Amino acid sequence: MPEATNADDDRRDGVQIDLISGERMDGMASMEKIRMILDGVHDGNIVILEEGLTPDEESKLIEVTMAEISPDEFNGIEIETYPKSSTRDSSLLGRIMGNDETPKKLTVIGPANQIETLHKDENLISALVSRS
Repeated sequence: MPEATNADDDRRDGVQIDLISGERMDGMASMEKIRMILDGVHDGNIVILEEGLTPDEESKLIEVTMAEISPDEFNGIEIETYPKSSTRDSSLLGRIMGNDETPKKLTVIGPANQIETLHKDENLISALVSRS
């Protein structure tokens, strides 16, 4: 996450949203991804991952988050994920022919006390974000 400067102090009237590309995440180890996400959320930012996390990474994110919850400082995270539509052939024949690519996912992560999911379906995540 970019380091805050004095000019960034003026953004306190809003909520920062960090949009993280799949390219940036590609070269990172799982714990690096988790730490980057949690550091952003600890700062009160909403983190949006273009390609989401693997199921193992998502489980580890939840595990690390639970260990860091503190009543006075950190309430945890709210996380919503949905798969992007995939034009790949997911049939058995398609997988045999080498088209077994997992659909890409978009993931939204934010502080539990600031983000509330209003609606989620396969094409839309609608959230209410408040300033705490």
